[in-house]
Amino acid sequence: MQDFASAGPGNDLAALIDHTILKPEASRADVARHCDEAVANGFASVCVNGVHVAFVAERLRGTPVKTCAVLGFPLGAGGAGAKAAEAAWLVGEGADELDMVLDIGALREGDLDRVCADIAAVREAFKGRVLKVILETCLLNEAQITAACRIAAEAGADFVKTSTGFSTGGASVEVVELMRRTVGPDVGVKASGGIRTAETARAMVAAGANRIGASASVAIVGAAKESASGGY
Repeated sequence: MQDFASAGPGNDLAALIDHTILKPEASRADVARHCDEAVANGFASVCVNGVHVAFVAERLRGTPVKTCAVLGFPLGAGGAGAKAAEAAWLVGEGADELDMVLDIGALREGDLDRVCADIAAVREAFKGRVLKVILETCLLNEAQITAACRIAAEAGADFVKTSTGFSTGGASVEVVELMRRTVGPDVGVKASGGIRTAETARAMVAAGANRIGASASVAIVGAAKESASGGY
């Protein structure tokens, strides 16, 4: 895993960012602007609700920026069959990457088989594409976070992700460090939720994140570039 925590001019950080627009009132014009910003800044992906996926995939066609969709969002309580069906539909809509919310209730009550089956059903429906599993770590204790990371990795997830940004808390350095220790070097860690500055983003990368979810992406990268050039 490459460490960008002390790297230079800002586009290094941009390449790790999923440029995110998940607010329910987002218009097609808002989503189009996010796509254009992602291409201009070299972000990893544009992350949207399913209703916008086909539009985003078409607008990003011919660029290196990926189309990322959320699934079972933000509660994770839809059931494995429903999630798998949604994942299959998102494949048809053009999603390259998928951020799914796991079954948080099952995890908290210790039904780890149900958690695994939930992720595995989506993994099967989303073959050959990048799958990230959202843990919603603010609702979990350390043992539950560790268990969720291990289950996600065993079920074939490419990344584990901290948060939806819609619950009681977001990413923290301590949780990202725990997640990285648990999954090791071969599974990605995405820090998301409350990341609004370049300083915070770099702290998450230093802690072990190799993807960042943010809606303030343009400001983050702009500040990183200004800092690297001695602007402040």
